[in-house]
Amino acid sequence: MATTIVSGMMTAPPSAFARLTAAPRLPSALLVLAALGALGTAFASQYWGGLNPCEMCWWQRYAYMTAILPLLPSALLRLSAGQRRASLLLGGLVFLVGAGISLFHAGVEQKWWEGFTACTAPISAGGLDDLRAAILAAPVVRCDDIPWSLFGISIAGYSAIASLILALFAVKAAFSTESVR
Repeated sequence: MATTIVSGMMTAPPSAFARLTAAPRLPSALLVLAALGALGTAFASQYWGGLNPCEMCWWQRYAYMTAILPLLPSALLRLSAGQRRASLLLGGLVFLVGAGISLFHAGVEQKWWEGFTACTAPISAGGLDDLRAAILAAPVVRCDDIPWSLFGISIAGYSAIASLILALFAVKAAFSTESVR
């Protein structure tokens, strides 16, 4: 009995991440909620904050929307360990792509590299009709402008950080969840 008490005292309690992933559907549900939270923040900043999105901002939103698709079944349904792992890995891959898009956008905003001409190029036209057509076809918001930043990091920069963290969480959860529950 004494050895049982001593061995019980010697074992370390499970980590917070281990406790979090002990419920197999919880990581997927948290990732879905995080993606919905990011989308909610983006739409709130657009409609209530007046920060209209550029073309690359929409690409970042599409990445969050797309990440929800493979994660939702894993969050709502009882899946096998392999199916759950595939769901989390696919969701993590989408978050990683979203991080790449966001990082590219942040680089365009910081003028580290040039963006796509439809998003950042100045309008140049041969005549008045060409100029009018170019103005009407041009995006409302330029991708190389920083509409808002905090501590020198733009919205695209924060999106890159968040997407990378979510991708790492999804991959870690894919290999940490229990097989039955």
